[in-house]
Amino acid sequence: MTDHNDDMLEDIFAQVRTVAPTPSDDLMARVLAGAVPPTPQMNTAPPLSLGKRLLDLLGGWPAVSGLVTATCAGVWIGVAPPASIQDYTATYFGDEVSVSIFSEDTIFATGDLNDG
Repeated sequence: MTDHNDDMLEDIFAQVRTVAPTPSDDLMARVLAGAVPPTPQMNTAPPLSLGKRLLDLLGGWPAVSGLVTATCAGVWIGVAPPASIQDYTATYFGDEVSVSIFSEDTIFATGDLNDG
């Protein structure tokens, strides 16, 4: 069950095995020209400032603007919370707690700070 085409193919492969593969001089010149490392160039860009590096680290102006917006919203909600948040916290914690920075006994309440 030998196919005649397989015998012919084997003869071709045998002939090719006897030929030594040598690249042409033109090919070797092109390969070696591409293998030369590029010459180093001086970095002429000024070093980045700390602020620029921090801005790049955070993701640029779009990310910083989002952080500023979230911070302003958090401060606003913390200082003047909507009534729905006060009701929710009162329900969750049991009662509403109010903290005052100045007590009633301070000099602001007695008027001792007034000139005259």
